[in-house]
Amino acid sequence: MSNAQLDNSVAVKNAVAPRARVIIDNDFGGDPDGLFQLVHQVLSPSVEVKAIIGSHLYKGGFYNSPGTAAYACEQAKEVLKTLGLKDAPPVYNGAETGLTDLKTPVSSEGANAIVREAMRDDTKMPLYVVCGAGLTNIASAYLMEPKIAEKIKLIWIGGPEYGGLAIPPPHYQNIEYNLGIDVKAGQVIFNISNISFWQVPRNAYRQALVSYYELLHRVGDKGETGKLLVERIERILIQSNRTLGEAYVLGDSPLVLLTALQSGWEADPSSCKYVIVQAPKINDAGQYMTNHEGRNIRVYTDLDIRLMLEDFYAKMAFLHLGK
Repeated sequence: MSNAQLDNSVAVKNAVAPRARVIIDNDFGGDPDGLFQLVHQVLSPSVEVKAIIGSHLYKGGFYNSPGTAAYACEQAKEVLKTLGLKDAPPVYNGAETGLTDLKTPVSSEGANAIVREAMRDDTKMPLYVVCGAGLTNIASAYLMEPKIAEKIKLIWIGGPEYGGLAIPPPHYQNIEYNLGIDVKAGQVIFNISNISFWQVPRNAYRQALVSYYELLHRVGDKGETGKLLVERIERILIQSNRTLGEAYVLGDSPLVLLTALQSGWEADPSSCKYVIVQAPKINDAGQYMTNHEGRNIRVYTDLDIRLMLEDFYAKMAFLHLGK
């Protein structure tokens, strides 16, 4: 670390202290947007990352990468190593399969870590479980210990558009990608649980669009971490036979925006817009069904992408200042 880095590090620690705990649950072995979210979240001093959970994907994996939780953990650890952290958060394997029914949890290190952190009685710091993948691990944790619903806030990247709020994109998948990983887990969270819930559905997370040239210019030269992140994007662009264009959705990064980048007084993601809806039920086809008894949940409609991306770029530049 250079003298400039050391001075700035001290200044940040004097100015910003953690005010929330975060557990990250993501499919780091799939779409590389999860790796961007991981780096950004870990570099954010207003939150303490207490655990990182690698989640399973579809059985076929993602662009020739295996869809296993074990592989997701490998990728997370590789990225964390480039950051050179003195005290990196622990990485836990999530479930390797989805739920088989709505009553039986899939036991895993990740689900156990959620329960353990949620049930602590030695801190009043809020706990966010942020999920950019399927909901297997959080649904399993709830089935293992329903009392966690009173102690956490779940923020999930996933689910289709809500009628009257947005329309689906052209040629959209009938089941939104993250929900389709484990529909039964989605049913547990929406239909059964009483977990406090903020949702970032497809129309919102697709706003997190960044250009390839922007990444080359703002991230790619920022040490080992920046190089790795951009290489992961390039790998997908090439494996798609160059059919994805020159912009990429960093759809998991809103998890950082909604936790670490809240307002100072009356803390909230005050630069983002949401509506309150009654939680619908999820049917077996992965579609919403009206539920007049559903609890109120936040559904985000507009995200402050400028704040989110500029904060990420600044933290990457600060991390590698003088290198």
